[in-house]
Amino acid sequence: MARRTQAERDAMTVEIGYALVSGVMVAAATFTGVYLLPALVLQLPGGTEGVLFRVGAALGAVVFAVRVVHVLRRFPRPAEELRLPPVEPKRPGRTSPGS
Repeated sequence: MARRTQAERDAMTVEIGYALVSGVMVAAATFTGVYLLPALVLQLPGGTEGVLFRVGAALGAVVFAVRVVHVLRRFPRPAEELRLPPVEPKRPGRTSPGS
């Protein structure tokens, strides 16, 4: 594996930071939507708030993980990592795929 340049390492650091910050923002919005908004709009019984808190926290964690994975998977890889292996002919000496 070839060594990465400083620019490539810096770009990856920025991308990881962006993934984490955007993941936290989306998770916070999800938690707020599940836990706080129903409590502000509706009159909820006492036990419901605890359930909404747990559901909001769980969904926020899932959304955080999905966001981070999504952002990091779309980050471009160096060209040598993307190279496909050479295609070997099935029958040596034959050049046409139908022959």
